Formats: sequence, structure tokens, C-alpha cells
Amino acid sequence: MIYTKYSLTAGILALALTSALLAVEIRVPFLPDQWEASGKVEFITHKGVSALRIAPGGEQVLVKDLQLTNGVIEFDLEPARPGFVGLYFRFQSLNENECFYLRTARAGDPTAPDAVQYAPLVKGVNLWDLLGHYQSSAIIHSNEWNHIKLIISGARLRAYVNEPSQPVLDVPRLEGDTTSGNVAFFGAAIIANLVIRPDEVEGLEPTPGEDPTATDARFMREWKVSEAFPLNKGRELTDADFPKPDAKWEPLVAERRGLVNLSRLFGKSQSRRAVWLKTTLKSLQTQSKKVDLGWSDEVWVFINGRLLYVDKNLYNQPIMKPPQGRCAPENGSFLLPLRAGDNELLIGVANDFYGWALITRLDNADGVEVIR
Repeated sequence: MIYTKYSLTAGILALALTSALLAVEIRVPFLPDQWEASGKVEFITHKGVSALRIAPGGEQVLVKDLQLTNGVIEFDLEPARPGFVGLYFRFQSLNENECFYLRTARAGDPTAPDAVQYAPLVKGVNLWDLLGHYQSSAIIHSNEWNHIKLIISGARLRAYVNEPSQPVLDVPRLEGDTTSGNVAFFGAAIIANLVIRPDEVEGLEPTPGEDPTATDARFMREWKVSEAFPLNKGRELTDADFPKPDAKWEPLVAERRGLVNLSRLFGKSQSRRAVWLKTTLKSLQTQSKKVDLGWSDEVWVFINGRLLYVDKNLYNQPIMKPPQGRCAPENGSFLLPLRAGDNELLIGVANDFYGWALITRLDNADGVEVIR
């Protein structure tokens, strides 16, 4: 078969037309029958465009009959007052979704390091205090529109706020347990010009980005975890609370950045409760190792049955640890005495506020082997 330049041109045009027809753009009308809303919600005209006003105290507002896995979400948002405003995507329920939001109290301060944040909700827990590395500065306007664009592609998220060429967040790994779902807005704000382009990802790769700690042997990743048990407010763990010989243990492996994510396993804490985590360190000789420890919210460390370290990381209390009461290896540190041979490290962790987790990092792993 011989192709002429005319038939080739016609083929290109046909392909372009087919691609254009396959591209879907959903412009969501701001009409009551297009949304699932309850509480303090109004459909209005604001600054010449149809819009949705969510009043203070209003509940989440969902786009009706939408299931989105990948794609672009663009909209304009004007905060109604300082607070938290944003949207859920891949929304299955208030317990299971992905979430991007603005701290609008940071409006006018382009240096605020936490103006925007991504955090998933897993088993009813917003993991914002375990994922402080997924926040950043942004230019937020308080009395005018803010243009927001999210690109969702497989395990990746890229977010833009008022700057079309520079993302404010580039999330290498979405941490929620949902892979598709609805889009919902929350917070006191006015929303307009919502456009959704399913499956358009603007070249964003769907595979997760590299874990920056993946090859770092200092992180202790292999643990066994006990069942969760209630711990009355104000009571401290002691050796009298050690797990019984017939206690049930489950293997638990750290996630990205060495995070032992207890919230993903146990879900939301309705009241103060605790678990035990244990592992065995085999040391080639008698030695001490500096340990950097991150935790949320309270921790008790025992080595070979003896109490070694106790501390609190209580958010918004004077005792909270850098950075801002979030779980991070910078929360605290101690010297871990090891005898030659096997050493049992037993750590109690209590929680009753948002994320529940532990991070344990040796200053170096020379001469030490972790045996779960």
C-alpha cells in the first residue's frame, strides 16, 4: 500500500478528532439537583458567576453521581473566614478519602510553611500529624478568588494554588486506602467554576515516587504489635503492664519514611488507648546507640525489661515536640544501651488525638541486626 501526503494528513486529522472526542470535560452546574448537600449550603451568584456558599458549620457537599479515579480538578474558592477549607477526592466516606486543604488563616503570608496540606483520612483518622512533609507555603487571598488545580494520577498528586506554572505540592505517594470516589468540598467558603477532566493527567506518572529513606538501614522497620488496650487518662505504663506470655502479636512493617502507622491498623481512637511494639536487636558487642524517635502522642521505651525513656508529644500543649507536635524523627532522642547478643526493645505508644505512629532511627546500624 502506498501512502500519499494527503492520506497521511487525513489520518492525522482523524486521530486528532478522535482524541478530541474522547476527551471529557465536566463543567459542574451550581444547581441544587447537581449536588448532594445538607446543612448550611446556598446556591448563589457571586461576583457575576454561579457559585456554592458553604456557611460556617456546613457539612461536606458532594458532586452528585461522580466517580473519579484519575484526572484534573479545577475550581475557584473564596474563603468566608479564616479556617480550614478544601476538598476530598476519591471520597468513599468521611472515614475513607484523600484530602487537600488550605489553612486560610495564612492568607497574605507567603512564608507560612503550612498554608496548604495533603492528608488522607484512613479508618476515620486524618493523618495530617503523621505527614507533615506534605504541606507547604502558598499565596492565598482572603477576599477574592483563589484558583486551585489538582492533578491526580495513580499514586501521585500535584497541586497548584494561584500559580499555573508552579505546583505548591508534588505528592510522590498518595497515602489513603481509596483508589476512586467522589469529589466533595468542606469549610466556610464560596466555590465556583468547577471543571473536572477525568483521566487527563498532563503527563504525571501514576507510579509512586521514591521513598527517600528506602535504602537507609538506620530505620527500624520490622516490629510486632500487640492488641490495643484502654489506658485511663493520666495513667503511665509500667512493667506491670507488660504483655502477658499468651498475648497475641501481629507483624507490622514500617511504611514510607520509616513510619510505623498504627492508625492504619487500628483506626480512630475514641479515648486514650495504647499498644506495645517489640523487636529484637542483635548486637555484635556491648555498645550504645543514639536513637532518634518520632511518636504520636505518648511513648514509654523499655530495653531488656528496664525503663529507659518516657516522653509526651501532645499537640498544642507546651510539651509538644518539634516540628509543631507532628510525628517526626526530630521529636526526641536517647542513648540505647545494648549488651552483646540479643536485646528486646519494647515500646508502649498511647494516643487519643488524630494520627497514631512511631518512627525509630539509629544514628548508625554498625554492628546491629534487627530481628523481629
